[in-house]
Amino acid sequence: MTATPTSKGSLAFVSLGCPKNTVDSERMLGLLAQDGYALTSDADGADVVVVNTCGFIEPARQESLGVIREMLDLKRQGKVRAVVVAGCLAERQKDLLLEQVPEVDQIVGVFGREDIAAVLDRAAAAQSEQRSLFRPAPVRALEDTARFRITPRHFAYLKISEGCDRLCTFCAIPQMRGKHITKPIEEVIREAKELAADGVRELIIVAQDTTYYGLDLYGKVRLAELLRELDRIEGFEWIRVLYCYPEHFTPELIDTLAGAKKIIPYLDMPLQHISDRMLKRMQRRVTRDSTQTLLDTLRVARPDLVMRTTFIVGFPGETDADVDELVQFVGQTRFERCGVFTYSREPGTPADRLPDHLPQEVMNERRDRVMAAQQDVAFAWSAGQVGKEIVALVDEPDPEFPSHVRARGTADAPEIDTTIRLKGKNLRPGDFVRAKVTAADGYDLTARAIGQPW
Repeated sequence: MTATPTSKGSLAFVSLGCPKNTVDSERMLGLLAQDGYALTSDADGADVVVVNTCGFIEPARQESLGVIREMLDLKRQGKVRAVVVAGCLAERQKDLLLEQVPEVDQIVGVFGREDIAAVLDRAAAAQSEQRSLFRPAPVRALEDTARFRITPRHFAYLKISEGCDRLCTFCAIPQMRGKHITKPIEEVIREAKELAADGVRELIIVAQDTTYYGLDLYGKVRLAELLRELDRIEGFEWIRVLYCYPEHFTPELIDTLAGAKKIIPYLDMPLQHISDRMLKRMQRRVTRDSTQTLLDTLRVARPDLVMRTTFIVGFPGETDADVDELVQFVGQTRFERCGVFTYSREPGTPADRLPDHLPQEVMNERRDRVMAAQQDVAFAWSAGQVGKEIVALVDEPDPEFPSHVRARGTADAPEIDTTIRLKGKNLRPGDFVRAKVTAADGYDLTARAIGQPW
C-alpha cells in the first residue's frame, strides 16, 4: 500500500513475530501516519525503515537480525536513509544490539512505541547523541486505538492484556513484556467497536494469557464477561479466542464459550507437555489429570469444538518415557490442530540453569515422533470433513487456480492453521459463504460454494 507523500518522507515497515507484535506494529503505523509519514510497501528508496522485531527464541532473533542487516545493506547502498529497530529483540538485547548492528540509527523498546514518531524524527535528522529509547513497563495497559492495520480488512487482532505473570521456566516473555496488565473492559470494547466500524468481520482475541484476563485489575478473572460484551457488538460474524492457558478456566467461561452467538467452536490452548514430571519442571502449575478433566468438559460443552495446542519436546531432563506418554496422549486426545517444537535454550531463564540438557538431534527425533502421531490425527480429521457443509471465510484469490479462492473455516486461524481451496464465482476477500467440502489433501481441504456470499 502506498500513501500520498507528505513532508515527513516515506516509511517502510517490517513487522515480525506474533499477533501481539502485529498489534504493536499497527499502533506505531497509526501514530506515524498521523505524524505525516507516508507508508510505502518497498523498502528500496524509503527515507526510513522500521523493523519491529521478535526476540522470543533464537531462530526468531536470527530472523530479526537477518532483516535488520538486509535493511542496513540498502542503507549502505544509499537506498535508505535510516534504519530503526523496535520491539522485543530491542527490549531483550538493549545492551548488545548496537554492538551487533552498529549502523542502526535508533532502537526503541517495546514500551517506547508511543514515542515512535519522535524516534523517527531523530533518525531522519541523523541525530546520534541519543540512539536508544526504552520506557519502563506501564502500570496501565497501552491503548491500541487508531491503528493502521496491516492484516486484511476483514480480520483483526484485539489485544486484551499485556505481559505475563506465569513465569514458566523456559520462557523469556516476562523479561521483554513485563508483568500481566489487564486492559479495562470498557477500553477493550471501545477498541473492538472501532475495528467493527473499520470492516472487521473476524475478531481474534490475543494476549500472552487470555484466561488470566482481569485477575490483576479486578481481583478475579473476567474473560467470560468480556466475551459476552464482545458478542453483542454489531459487525462481527466470528470471534476467535487464542492463547487460553488451562489454569484459569471457570465454569462461567466454559458456558460462555459454548453458548455465545459469535464465538466460534475453536480454542487455542498451549499445553507444552503432558507428563507431570515435565509440567512441574516447566512450572506450568497444572497436572495431566486436571488438563484431561478440562478437555473432557470442554468437549461435552461444545461437541463441535476444534482444539489447537502446542507442545515442547526436549526440555532438560525429559526422558523417553515422558515422550512416550506425550505420543500416547496426542493419539488418544485427538487435537484437530497441534504444533510441536523443540526446546530452545534461552539465556536468563530458569530452565537455562537446569541440568541434563539434550542434544539437538535427540530433540529433533522426538519432535518428529510426536508430529507423526499428530499427522495421523489431523489427516483423519480432514478426511472426515469430506461431504460436510461448512461456512468459509474468503481470504484472497488463489494464485494457482483463477476460479478458486483461498478461504478458512472456523477450524482455521489465519497464518497458523490450514486453508481451504474454494471454488466459486464472484467471491471476494471478507465474504462468508456456505460451502461443501469435496476433498482432503493432507491437512488442507477443497470445497465448492453452494450459497451466495454475505
